[in-house]
Amino acid sequence: MLAKVEIYTKDWCPYCVRAKRLLADSGVDVVEYAIDRGGEKRGEMIDRSGGRTTVPQIFIGGRHIGGCDDLMDLHASGKLAGLLAA
Repeated sequence: MLAKVEIYTKDWCPYCVRAKRLLADSGVDVVEYAIDRGGEKRGEMIDRSGGRTTVPQIFIGGRHIGGCDDLMDLHASGKLAGLLAA
């Protein structure tokens, strides 16, 4: 069973699209929180990510891994599969 993956996104964000595509290509179902209009989920994202306000913000198994570039780095280094399997 794969770890739960959560991603906070905005519709217009190309980095969000790129991150979601990588996760989908890896066979991962994600729980997506759209924060286009701010609100409670945006505040939750900022709290969980240690103050980050940019999107996407990605969490694997409840652990904050960062944004799109961080996800791509994990994938390129081969570490993403291990996190997903945890």
